[in-house]
Amino acid sequence: MEIWLWVSIGILIAIIIALLVKIHILQRSVKEIEIAFADRLVTDTNVLIDISSSDKNVRRLANTINGQLRKLRTERRRFQQGDLELKNAVTNISHDLRTPLTALSGYLELLEQEEKSESVNRYIEIIKDRVDILTQLSEELFKYSVIISTKDNITKEQVIINTVLEESIAAFYTVLTERNIVPEIQVSETKVVRMLDRSALSRVFSNLISNVIKYSDGDLKIVLSENGEIAFSNMASGLDEIQVGRLFDRFYTVEAARKSTGLGLTISKTLVEQMKGTISAIYENNRLSIHIFFPDLKE
Repeated sequence: MEIWLWVSIGILIAIIIALLVKIHILQRSVKEIEIAFADRLVTDTNVLIDISSSDKNVRRLANTINGQLRKLRTERRRFQQGDLELKNAVTNISHDLRTPLTALSGYLELLEQEEKSESVNRYIEIIKDRVDILTQLSEELFKYSVIISTKDNITKEQVIINTVLEESIAAFYTVLTERNIVPEIQVSETKVVRMLDRSALSRVFSNLISNVIKYSDGDLKIVLSENGEIAFSNMASGLDEIQVGRLFDRFYTVEAARKSTGLGLTISKTLVEQMKGTISAIYENNRLSIHIFFPDLKE
């Protein structure tokens, strides 16, 4: 009797050990799939998940995930192709617009020198205004096409953010004065130094200040913190949360008259991310705040 008892215990222990081994193998296989799946999501590769487990259920899971990866890659290729076509279209349109607009501006200047009636002069002013708007739009398109086609050409150097920010604000002194906007400026006394592209950073600040001039209700607050965060905030009662959520979208503009391309903040976002920074917009109590952060990467 005791022999059978010990045999039963031995069999039970063997079953438990076998189950524990099975569980361990399953856990290892699932972990293997998890690591491989995470790698495939961030890597542009056609290699699918291949696991060492012989368990049919685990292999079925891997096959299902591989099927979804194939679909994801197909959609990714379609998106990349569409994005490339759009970038090429933007570049071509910007080039095609610049030359005729320059010529048209020249003809208008010549026409202004001729004797004309008052009504003709009025029409010429209207045409000039429209040409100026189109010229501005084409220049913005051209700048954007240059940025997206040279995204890997960021030239980094040690930049004192305090200095670039102060220079950018000073460049808009006249326009801010004309709009009766007196900026409240809080700049860290400590030099905030980061590895950035100085020209790109200056363009980002200029775009943000220009945006404030367009949409501010009359105030502007700029804060540079010691940790590398820059905040631009202003009252903007004409906006809503949905519009603010789309501010960085390509070609989106809150202007019904479409006098801008909606690329200013898109360009800023692109440049900030190329310099390994982050940019975001917050809208609370009718106040728009745009935050930029450049971590100290010690490059």
